[in-house]
Amino acid sequence: MANFATSTAVTQTSSHTYTADFRPSWCIGSVPHGGYVTSTFQRAVALHFSTTLARQGQPHCITLHLSFLRRTEVGPALFTVTDVKLGARTSTVHVALTQSIDGAVRTEVVGYITHSNLAREQGISADTRWGLHPPPPPADVRALAHGSDERWKEQEGMPFGEFRKASMNVRFFFPREGQAVSHCADEWLTLRTTGDDGRPERFTNDSLGFVADMFPQLLELPAYAWGSKGLQSGKTATAEAEGRKAGAKYWYPTLLLNLDVKKLLPAGGVEFLFVRVRAKGLKNGRYDLEVVVLDDGGDVVALSHHVCLAVSAERNLAVRKRGEQKPATGKL
Repeated sequence: MANFATSTAVTQTSSHTYTADFRPSWCIGSVPHGGYVTSTFQRAVALHFSTTLARQGQPHCITLHLSFLRRTEVGPALFTVTDVKLGARTSTVHVALTQSIDGAVRTEVVGYITHSNLAREQGISADTRWGLHPPPPPADVRALAHGSDERWKEQEGMPFGEFRKASMNVRFFFPREGQAVSHCADEWLTLRTTGDDGRPERFTNDSLGFVADMFPQLLELPAYAWGSKGLQSGKTATAEAEGRKAGAKYWYPTLLLNLDVKKLLPAGGVEFLFVRVRAKGLKNGRYDLEVVVLDDGGDVVALSHHVCLAVSAERNLAVRKRGEQKPATGKL
C-alpha cells in the first residue's frame, strides 16, 4: 500500500505540465477517490508555484474549485496548467486533468485554483463569534489514538471497506453516543499510513482536499449509527444485514468540490483534524454537502462544499465508453 505522499506525488514535465500516478489503494471501487484526486491537484499547483511561478512568492492554496466531468482511472495522469491571473496578493490558474485510455485522451477534471501567501496575509480582521451548532463533544486528541477518550471511539471497520479502499487508509473516531443530528456526521481523522521515514503520516495543507472528502456516507446514517459499541443499527441482526446490503448498492460520486482554506497548518503537519459534514437536501439522486474542518484548537482550517450524486455502484465498475482520439498537451 503506497502512502499518501507517494500516491499524490507529481513530476514536472514542462513549465506548465505535471504528471502523477493514481494508485489502486486510494480508490472507491475502480475510481480514484475524489478527495485524493483533489489533493493531487493541490500538489501539482503547489509545484507550479514553486517552480514556474516562484517569482510570485505565493506557495499556498487558498481557494479551489473542481468540476469532475468523467471518472478518473488508476494509472498515469497529466495536469496541464494555464496561468489565468497573476497578481501581487493572489494568483489564479486553470488546471485540466487528462488521462490516455486505449489511445484516446480524455479530459476528466477541470478547475481553478488560487494561491497566496498565508504567512504574510494582512488586512482587517474581526471575531465573528461563529461556532458549530450543535457543538460537538469535547475531545482530547492525545487520548484518541489510545482509545481512552471518554467521548469519542474509533470505528474499527467502515462499511464496505473492500469497495471503499481509500477509507482503509484513515482511522475514524466518532461520538460514543452517536451523531446528534440527522444527515450530519462529526468525526476526528488521522492517517493510518506511514511516511518514508517510518513515522505516521500527518495532515498538511496539501492534504486538505482529501480530508474534506473523507467521511461516512450520510445517506447510510439512517441504517447505521456509531455508538459506544461501535457500528450498530439498534435493530435486529437481520435488519442490520439488510442495511449493509442496501448501502453497498450505491456510489456517491462528486460533481463539484469547492475548498476555502482559512489557516496554514504547521510545516510538519498535524496528526488529527476534526470534520463536520452535513447535507441540506437530497432529491432525485442529487445532494449537497457542507464540510467544516477544524484543528485541535477549534480554529477553522478549511471550509468545503460539494455537489454529489447517489447512483448505482455498478456505474463505478462499468466498462468505460471510449471517445474519439484527442490531441494531448503533454506526455503521460
